[in-house]
Amino acid sequence: APQSFMKHAVSNIALTAFDHRHELMELRELGITGVEIAPSRIWHNTWTELKASDVTAYRNDIEIAGLEVVGLHSLFFDHPELGLFKGPETDAQSMLFLEHLSAVCRDLGGKTLIYGGGRKRGDMPLVQAYAQAYAFFSELCTRIENHGTCFCFEPLGPNDTDFINSALESLAIVKDISHPALRVQLDAKALYENNEAVSVIFQAVSDELVHFHANEPGLNTLGHSGVIDHQFLGQMLRDINYDEYISIEQRMLNDDNPLADIKVSIAVLRENYA
Repeated sequence: APQSFMKHAVSNIALTAFDHRHELMELRELGITGVEIAPSRIWHNTWTELKASDVTAYRNDIEIAGLEVVGLHSLFFDHPELGLFKGPETDAQSMLFLEHLSAVCRDLGGKTLIYGGGRKRGDMPLVQAYAQAYAFFSELCTRIENHGTCFCFEPLGPNDTDFINSALESLAIVKDISHPALRVQLDAKALYENNEAVSVIFQAVSDELVHFHANEPGLNTLGHSGVIDHQFLGQMLRDINYDEYISIEQRMLNDDNPLADIKVSIAVLRENYA
């Protein structure tokens, strides 16, 4: 089998909010090549007041550090009023917001937009929720197809969402919509929460997999919980010749020295996802 080379990234949720230029430089020195962006971690207003010059300035900071933007995640963090299954008016606003974020992602040089929060169906029957999500993402894909970006429904554990938990559920809607702007992402802690840390899952999604979150319960340092076998996950990714980004999704654990904890996780990343 051809050798696959996985690329390594860190999410900016691990970095100082609103100004982490100096930390970006250090990430490159630690062997990281990509940054995954939570928009609300860098801009106080991620939508109506976000100027093209703001986006360009942040991209420049990242490129000066010798890094590239992988994509966006934590999309609705500062807009909890948006999301699916909240009625036609909210759907329309959410569509505009996600189309906007896709353009921001493009302008940063990124590709993936990981859709985690903002999808609680509650009492809505699954069939109805699926139909709504299908219609929404069919239209969204058409609107963003010239951006060169793609959205991924993040498979999440049952405590985090009640719509698309399994990686196979995310694969199903990707296959049903069948558009290059909707692909598959995997998340380490969700694989364990959903009992999907098995070879057959990786084989099933291999053709559509574009992004991987290396993380822990509580978004702690990699290896912290002892329940996630990063060595196994790394082997599963090698077995399918995955060659996109592995992104450390870790919250900022130490205000005084954010990079101390990131270094711990980078060591685990390099050992297991090389």
